[in-house]
Amino acid sequence: MFSRASVWTGPSGGLPGIAGLIGLALALAACSPPRALEAARVLADVAAGSEPSALKASTPEPVRRSIPAPGAQSLLGDLYWPGEDAAAVLVLVPGAVEQGKDDPRLVAFANTFARARFAVLVPEIANLRTQHLGPEDAQPIGAAIRYLGGCVAPAERAGSVGVAAISYAAGPALLAALAPANRDLVGYLTAIGGYYDVEAVITFFTTGYYREDPEAPWRHRAPNAYGKWVFVRANAARLAGPTDRMALAEIAARKLDDLDADIADLRARLGPEGRAVMALLDNPDPDRVPALIDALPAPIRADLEALDLKRRDLSQLPFDLILLHGRDDPIIPSTESQALAAAVPDDRVSLYVLDRLTHIELSPGGLLDGLGLWRAIYQLLSRRDALPPPDPARCRAEGETALGGAAAAAGTR
Repeated sequence: MFSRASVWTGPSGGLPGIAGLIGLALALAACSPPRALEAARVLADVAAGSEPSALKASTPEPVRRSIPAPGAQSLLGDLYWPGEDAAAVLVLVPGAVEQGKDDPRLVAFANTFARARFAVLVPEIANLRTQHLGPEDAQPIGAAIRYLGGCVAPAERAGSVGVAAISYAAGPALLAALAPANRDLVGYLTAIGGYYDVEAVITFFTTGYYREDPEAPWRHRAPNAYGKWVFVRANAARLAGPTDRMALAEIAARKLDDLDADIADLRARLGPEGRAVMALLDNPDPDRVPALIDALPAPIRADLEALDLKRRDLSQLPFDLILLHGRDDPIIPSTESQALAAAVPDDRVSLYVLDRLTHIELSPGGLLDGLGLWRAIYQLLSRRDALPPPDPARCRAEGETALGGAAAAAGTR
């Protein structure tokens, strides 16, 4: 279905590390050697995290500032403004991590792209901190898209906002980007380790089985048990009975603290709704999963359906997708990004499937994986250079300049 140019599937093997990547990148991208070198530096900085790198040594420190939500006593998110002129805007959405926008890996990632001259807004998503995940998570993402769209001159706002989402957040981010109030603002969406079919994801993290396509035979790989206990914690509050809610929440807490923890006492307290949830988690047979999902309490089913991208018609997607996934992902199999890519027009998707990307760790396992990541980052930088720059004076929150010292610092360089 895909042209050769739109898909990258890196085979196993190759030399480890990024040391030889810069020269190879320059050779492969003679059309723009400076951008090729920058992409390699960005990739090296992502791998370095908070440690020193060539990008850190050659760029000024970004400024991080909290942005209040308009008309509310809540937080819209954290804005990372480059220490020099910003070239484009990017909404960066964290995955299902308890620290949300403050997760150290996410903070390092945001700083990397701010050093690459993106004005990066990481939305505050309250559900991430409690891991009570649901379709309502699309709302703060949409607010972030509109905020950054407002930083661009009105005549240039169409397609001016980039979105990058990690893991579970790919679903709410795509839903937010497709909302009528936001869809004209979004130029592209990047998903790292994202999903497409909710039933297929649940099948994998409960049984370890997955398929290359719906007609293919089942394949098995040991999943990370973390995924199913996050599912329990995310959905415990949706049960009607307080006893079931409390017992499931405690089951999830125990298992997330210690996967070998005994939960027999808590199982004994469960009523019909709680037992329906545990029946799904205990089941080893992939063919039984659809019926077990159908037996879940109605509020859980409703949220799963709302988050299911497979139920959406993506054949007329109005913006581009850049998808990255590792074959070694132990929570969401790479077949999910492949299925999402297959659901959109060929000319709207770039898919990078790598051997080793774990779940959300962007550290390549070999030279060929590194080349695939470099190509994806080069593509992001190309889009940055084609988009209109944000105007610090237009970035407002609650009637005052949102950037404060960051805008002043950028204006003096």
